Amino acid sequence: MTTDSTDILRIFRAVVAPGDTYSFEADTRDDAAVAYFLGEGITSFVADDNGRVIGMYKLIANRIGRGSHVANASFMVDPSEHGKGVGRALGEHCLDEARRQGYEAMQFNFVVSTNTAGVALWKKLGFNIVGTLPKAFDHARLGKVDAYVMHRFL
Repeated sequence: MTTDSTDILRIFRAVVAPGDTYSFEADTRDDAAVAYFLGEGITSFVADDNGRVIGMYKLIANRIGRGSHVANASFMVDPSEHGKGVGRALGEHCLDEARRQGYEAMQFNFVVSTNTAGVALWKKLGFNIVGTLPKAFDHARLGKVDAYVMHRFL
């Protein structure tokens, strides 16, 4: 693995382990975890602090063909860096990059409703909740909770 993929895997494991924001299982294979961000056809970016990856996101089309003008993205930030503006910086970079790539809008298909920091950040960056998926996420501590579909035009 490259240095970035080692760091991506470290962050992936730390974010997925609590079972409160992503639907991945804690025992997701290493290659599948890294491919989620570095797989073929995926544009990914990292935030680093003196050469150490502290967060990342991937930017893809939300759908193929007639839905490909809408972007989709996934973000993970090292839990030790929460509250330091890393997520916001990645979000702002992602919106700029999506515009640069010609997308007209961005949609998040599955934002866990109890991820209050994530929901608040996306709202601050101009996203609206356009749909609620009732009890769609099996939260490790809270049981079944809602997930949101969030959207904004670019």
